[in-house]
Amino acid sequence: MPRFSSPKQFAHGQPPLTAVLMVQLGTPDEPTASALRRYLAQFLSDPRVVEIPSIVWQPLLHGVILRTRPAKSAAKYASVWLPEGSPLRVHTDRQSRGLQAALNARGHAVEVAMAMRYGNPSMSSVMRSLRDRNLQRLLVLPMYPQYAGATTGTVFDEIARELQSWRNLPELRLIRNFHDDAAYLEALAANIRLAWDEKGRPDRLVMSFHGVPHRTLMEGDPYHCECHKTARLLAQRLGLTQDQWTITFQSRFGRAAWLEPYTEPTLEALARQGVGRVDIVCPGFVSDCLETLEEIAQEARDAFLNAGGKEFNYLPCLNDSPAMVETLVGLVERHTGGWDITKPDSALEAADAAERAAAAQRAIALGALA
Repeated sequence: MPRFSSPKQFAHGQPPLTAVLMVQLGTPDEPTASALRRYLAQFLSDPRVVEIPSIVWQPLLHGVILRTRPAKSAAKYASVWLPEGSPLRVHTDRQSRGLQAALNARGHAVEVAMAMRYGNPSMSSVMRSLRDRNLQRLLVLPMYPQYAGATTGTVFDEIARELQSWRNLPELRLIRNFHDDAAYLEALAANIRLAWDEKGRPDRLVMSFHGVPHRTLMEGDPYHCECHKTARLLAQRLGLTQDQWTITFQSRFGRAAWLEPYTEPTLEALARQGVGRVDIVCPGFVSDCLETLEEIAQEARDAFLNAGGKEFNYLPCLNDSPAMVETLVGLVERHTGGWDITKPDSALEAADAAERAAAAQRAIALGALA
């Protein structure tokens, strides 16, 4: 087997391609137990996601978890599934098309591609498709505002793993985070203000972020700190005092201690304390998905109301809103600094194509003489 893989239809003289690869966490192909089993097997086998020695974890994963969890998870996915498919994939696809249209409108010669870290479309398949078209510059945009080893870190792992087999490597840049990006924070604030203009302000705004094991904080992962910075800066933009907002962490898995306070117990405590209305946002998610539409908008809502709360409002993610698209445009423009991404005029493009064709013929001739 050759060490390096090559494009399927490589041809000298192809125009160089600059691309943005938007990467989301992932999703099953359909809301069924078999699809969830495939998805969870890939997701939960990543050593950055579950930091338990493989010799201990794999028997538990395949002997217990993948026998019981897929059916339960499938029912949850089915409750939020859209006619077009998984909410996460639908919203990410719309974001990528919105970003592509906006970049085109600004005269940028950049192609936008979308992939999932786990599930489909896979990162490797999308990257190889770009490579087949002479990819020369690649900007990787993980769709996680806050950096965590289990999210952004594993995107980098997969990029490196795929590129190990490439002969011709592209110039590579990775957007590490955008937790304190001004455009992102203002988009979040505007989304909240719009809801409050319609319904008034709540007794408490809860900002729920996805949880990670507490041990990762002690070992140097910046995720906890970046979540707190996002929440603090967002509260400042909204003019909230400390007693008007709360930060929490959701999606705890297993028995180990995770980042606290936990979302659902916090909501129950607020209800028992007499807080009548809470609004909840998820600033760590740029797209609505299972964790926001089912875990928060359904399960967390029931927990709050059953504990005595009066009104619960989940405020959707930014999804493919104009403000989110503009945030992505700003990130791309900033992180492609120094790259020539301006669309050439037709005359220059024709001249470049002619030169590439001539260079290709020279390369072929040299190869024949060798």
